Amino acid sequence: MAEERESLSPTKIGLGVLWPAFWTGLPFKLAFAVLFLAMGMMHFEGRLGLAFVMLLASPVTVFALPIITMGLDSHIGEGAGIGLLFLLSIPIDIWALGVVGRTYFLERFRREPPDGLGMTLWWKSALVGAIFLPILWVVVSTVTSTGIAVAHSLMELELFKGIPVAERISIELTLWGSVASITLIVLLLIGVSLVGRLIKGMAQAVPAVSDNYQGLITRWDLMRVPADQSLMLASLTGAGAVLSVLFWAALPVTTPHPHECCKPPEVKAAPQLRPLESLTKNEKVIAQLSAQVDSLEKQKTDKPEGEADKKAKSKAGKDKDASPAKKP
Repeated sequence: MAEERESLSPTKIGLGVLWPAFWTGLPFKLAFAVLFLAMGMMHFEGRLGLAFVMLLASPVTVFALPIITMGLDSHIGEGAGIGLLFLLSIPIDIWALGVVGRTYFLERFRREPPDGLGMTLWWKSALVGAIFLPILWVVVSTVTSTGIAVAHSLMELELFKGIPVAERISIELTLWGSVASITLIVLLLIGVSLVGRLIKGMAQAVPAVSDNYQGLITRWDLMRVPADQSLMLASLTGAGAVLSVLFWAALPVTTPHPHECCKPPEVKAAPQLRPLESLTKNEKVIAQLSAQVDSLEKQKTDKPEGEADKKAKSKAGKDKDASPAKKP
């Protein structure tokens, strides 16, 4: 067991502490994040939503993200809720690292957890993040932009000009995306290894535990049992109720409503079809039309015949006057 503890790599130690701390504090942080989003206190770009969640989930970003945002001029969002959310994340991270760190020291190192372990792990992790994450951001951004330019230049060669557009886009994405992903993974492992070295140095500076394995199990169990269970349950229930009320009170105010000028036109319902009324109405219209036709025909028949004879005679006289002009 002693040889196994000595053979733990810094990367494995860093992952063994940071990964459980990630899942321990994430639900509480997400509750505040959803509340601030509902209240309209912060807004993010859509493509950086997942990146923000990942940054928020780690204690190493509490100082690194402001440096990246202000020093490197990288805009991820706006609103006072971003800063407030990171301030509220500090005690959550300290508590999560304290719970995970004490368990890891007892289980894997068989060392006595020092007092204030959560606070020590938090400020050392935050210091590493403040130095390393801006470097990671610059390196990954440079590699990504260079990879995009190189992949686009390769696709402009005569050899690849016959490739269809869809396949061409897929090849470019695969080329620069694989390079950028490998660079990001390698740098993340280096950062986790730096945190693991700090944790390993802390473990070597504290004395070994004197309890046997059964005693260690008892200590693990007691660490997870609060001194006052009813107080803890009441506190969690009350906090959840308050956050829920605040969420539902703020959500209708910030929900977008259509503007008056953009309201859809009112559509009147079609009148109900009544066959008997329609037939009666149609019969009346037909009777009126037939009466009008009869009156027109009667007017034509009542015209005096003299007017017709005069028109015929005047037409014959015009024909006689025009006929001598045609002779040679």
